[in-house]
Amino acid sequence: MGCSSTSSVPNGDKIFGGIVCGGAIFEVAIGDIKGNIIERTSFETSDPKTTMLQVIDYFKKKKICSLGVASFGPIDPDKKSETYGYITTTPKRGWTNFNIIGVLKKKLGIEKIGFDTDVNAACLGEVLFGSAKNINNTLYLYIGQGIGGGAIIEGELLHGLLHPEMGHIKLLRKKDDKYIGHCPYHRVCLEGLADETSIEERTKTKFKNIPPDDPVWDLEAYYIGQACAFYILTMSPQKILIGGPVMNQTQLYPMIRKYAKEFLNEYIQKEEVLHNIDNYIIPNGLGNDAMIVGAFALAIEADKEK
Repeated sequence: MGCSSTSSVPNGDKIFGGIVCGGAIFEVAIGDIKGNIIERTSFETSDPKTTMLQVIDYFKKKKICSLGVASFGPIDPDKKSETYGYITTTPKRGWTNFNIIGVLKKKLGIEKIGFDTDVNAACLGEVLFGSAKNINNTLYLYIGQGIGGGAIIEGELLHGLLHPEMGHIKLLRKKDDKYIGHCPYHRVCLEGLADETSIEERTKTKFKNIPPDDPVWDLEAYYIGQACAFYILTMSPQKILIGGPVMNQTQLYPMIRKYAKEFLNEYIQKEEVLHNIDNYIIPNGLGNDAMIVGAFALAIEADKEK
């Protein structure tokens, strides 16, 4: 599958493939070098064999230059590792230790494939095409059915021993919060106290149906704001972008900023935090397209490699 131009793209520019591997839904798409989505489709995540057959069928006739894969985790993004390209110890049934990049290379005959977590990909997409253009130190948080974070530090996606698990930092529980936390590993981590499940278990209501003035949103902002303060102190991002389904409750943003400032208690003497925090902790610019555009961004970066 060689790289070529296509008549469906203005000026015959290169096109790129993107895959978002979600726990419930796989999304596949092609896009251009500016991050524009040319076409897309999605299907339910089932077992690897069934799901990957659908992925391969979608891409086998697409003349893409490279492919980007933004996946649920845990994954192995270390190119020096024997299990690079694997979805590793995921609880998603059937996907444990699945060599997704190996399968794509074999079945599609394409070598240039970018691979990272869905949140790291979203962060890269925001830096290339969204609300953090040309910012070398950016944090992206996803608040939904689970919480994750991706980061670019000094212009590079943040990796390490594995990849960041920002949703599992331990938090200080608010004194009047009696909810035990649903994370089976940590209970009082950010995900255990502030994702969709925690909101719905507290209120016995689907989070989309909870009115904007319900007290649960102040509690939600307390935990997200606390986490933002932690990330500011440890990672020193120049911009924090927050997205995901929960953040459709836009009244959360000013409350999150307020609590972040309270937890920092003026320790960080920077204009961005002290007086301009409305432009520092902001919604992500790509909205619900952040991960698929991020997958294109991974593909574009992979295409640059020799």
